[in-house]
Amino acid sequence: MEFKGVITALTTPFKSNGEVDYQGLESNVQHQIDNGINGLLALGTTGETPTLTIEEQQKVVEAVMGLAKGKVPVIVGTGSNSTAHTIEMTKKAQEWGADAALIVTPYYNKPTNKGLYEHFKAVSDAVSIPIVVYNIAGRTGKNIDTPTMKKIAQLENVECIKEASGDINQMGDVINEIPKVKVMSGDDSMTLPLMCLGGTGVISVVSNLVPERVVAMVDAALADNLEEARKIHFELLPLFDVAFIETNPIPIKAAMTMKGLAGGSYRLPMCEMEPENKEKLKQVLESMNLL
Repeated sequence: MEFKGVITALTTPFKSNGEVDYQGLESNVQHQIDNGINGLLALGTTGETPTLTIEEQQKVVEAVMGLAKGKVPVIVGTGSNSTAHTIEMTKKAQEWGADAALIVTPYYNKPTNKGLYEHFKAVSDAVSIPIVVYNIAGRTGKNIDTPTMKKIAQLENVECIKEASGDINQMGDVINEIPKVKVMSGDDSMTLPLMCLGGTGVISVVSNLVPERVVAMVDAALADNLEEARKIHFELLPLFDVAFIETNPIPIKAAMTMKGLAGGSYRLPMCEMEPENKEKLKQVLESMNLL
């Protein structure tokens, strides 16, 4: 697949009884396709994947694939803090027909740089689908520094990096020093700055709500129409901010519900927004004429 444009990190809607709302998920996927999205990510952080059983994960992928296959590529999140489990899930994703696998930095156990490389090498050696390396120290407690990322990027199946380190200098170094792979933003608010340095797009949370606007911004940036891209960036900036006023995906799912999309409920430890934050979210959506 071509790692370029806007790839939506899909939410997983739940019914009030806690079951996965597969019909709602399919409705969201169709909404994404109808609004020109370039790809979809199932089972990412935004999908509350740690709370899903293996059976539910497979059904989520099947639901997404059923609508998206042949229309837009589908990436499946398979990473964990266990190399063996990551290999198992990446093999399953390959069997399920995924176009690529998103593999997050192993979290909690905070491996050494050597351990990081060996982790990604073991996974790359075990499968044949493209791998997106997901660097997000704020979630995992471990940043992949640029020298280590350069080694990881030489692995045969590593084709893209989802950069969410929050450090624009590191992002620039990754783009400049590792031309072999594409680099996509993992932070909505950093998409345009990253693309100005040579990034190819975003794996987005906010595009769950406004796919057409995020696509318009990224398309403008890819066409070197920075004036238009900057205009859309600043129009979306209040939404970029409020979408992370609480832990993702709590605000984006609340915003989707407000807009009439299948936001759904949450599974613990994710929970409903605090009332004051929900009101702030509503005010931003109203000011942007999204309600």
